Amino acid sequence: MRKTLSAIIVTFMLVASFIPVYATNISIDKQNVQFTETSGMPFIDSANRTQVPFRQTMEAFGATVSWDSANKIATAEKNGITVQVPIGVSYIIKDGQQITNDTAALIKDGRTYLPIRAVLEAFGASVSWDGSTQTVVALTTGGTTTAANDSFEGYKKIVVNGGDMSGSREANVVVDIGYGDREYWAFTNAYGQLIKVTAKQIILQDDVTEPVKSNGRYYNDEAAVPGTELSNYDQGHVIADSLGGVSNAYNITPQESTMNRYGDQAYMEKSIRDAGGCTDFEAIITYPDTTTQIPSHYHYTYTLKGNVITEDFDNVNPDEVNKTISEPTQSDSSQSPTSNESHDISTIDKNGNGKVTIQEAKDAGFPMPITKDHWLYQYMDDRDGDGMVGE
Repeated sequence: MRKTLSAIIVTFMLVASFIPVYATNISIDKQNVQFTETSGMPFIDSANRTQVPFRQTMEAFGATVSWDSANKIATAEKNGITVQVPIGVSYIIKDGQQITNDTAALIKDGRTYLPIRAVLEAFGASVSWDGSTQTVVALTTGGTTTAANDSFEGYKKIVVNGGDMSGSREANVVVDIGYGDREYWAFTNAYGQLIKVTAKQIILQDDVTEPVKSNGRYYNDEAAVPGTELSNYDQGHVIADSLGGVSNAYNITPQESTMNRYGDQAYMEKSIRDAGGCTDFEAIITYPDTTTQIPSHYHYTYTLKGNVITEDFDNVNPDEVNKTISEPTQSDSSQSPTSNESHDISTIDKNGNGKVTIQEAKDAGFPMPITKDHWLYQYMDDRDGDGMVGE
């Protein structure tokens, strides 16, 4: 009986692993494409990309379609552009030029399915994902769903797998670092330094419909960008996994560990998560010189529930910085500090009442919680008397 039950469980798990996750809608120029059981239904593949029935979608797009059964190549033509989609390979061919993709077209239940985003973008359409309605949105004229094409001027658009662990970056390129159908754009300069990341909308990670690991990550590791091997730096995401970011080198910079885990970076990410996402996100990243990949400063702007938020912080340990700012220099080296020692809290205590609130401490860069052995504890209100504030 026990062996039979185990066999049933294993069989169920194997079957469940092949059940596709279906997308709800495909919208082209604000018109939903109609799918039936006969035409086939869109679904999310193992690379978290939307696959759609080839003929139904491309004819709705206004393209002429054909199928080469001998070579297993689907072809669509429109406005003088020809796009070929070979089955089972991670690229498509536009007017004879191969374009790398991070997933492949396939045949399922006798029907041809293609990765919609890669193919429609090859025709010049703008494609994005509306998480609120579970809809792939494509626009061919009269507007775009992401940054305007002219914002890419001077940059070569390339595709990099989200789980690529290589730490190297190409110079003067733009890469989509959004997981699945999200569009988060990362830009590099002439020295291969990551200098800007933009997103029209930050869509939170969904651990129900997306293959999220037990540690909250999409991938087993992050890219080994030079500098991340140092003991005091993390492989820091510009846009975290929890906010829908991937783990390749175009979303990773060496971030000071305390700042990344408990300081400004962590606090910003939590604010966005708690708000259910944000819009008009932009990160500007600067460096002390042209040779290092370790940033010196981060400047973030984003809109949270209608409010434009600006965040500026250096890539340093906030505890060390605040210690040098807030703790007075000992005039008498023979005196050792005690818990009752007076400190200058004027830069932290914004209302000048001699007390520090949790928010004031966070704004000053102090990681939570503040424990009893921390010098700031004596200025805070430990209401439950557990020797800890801000837990």
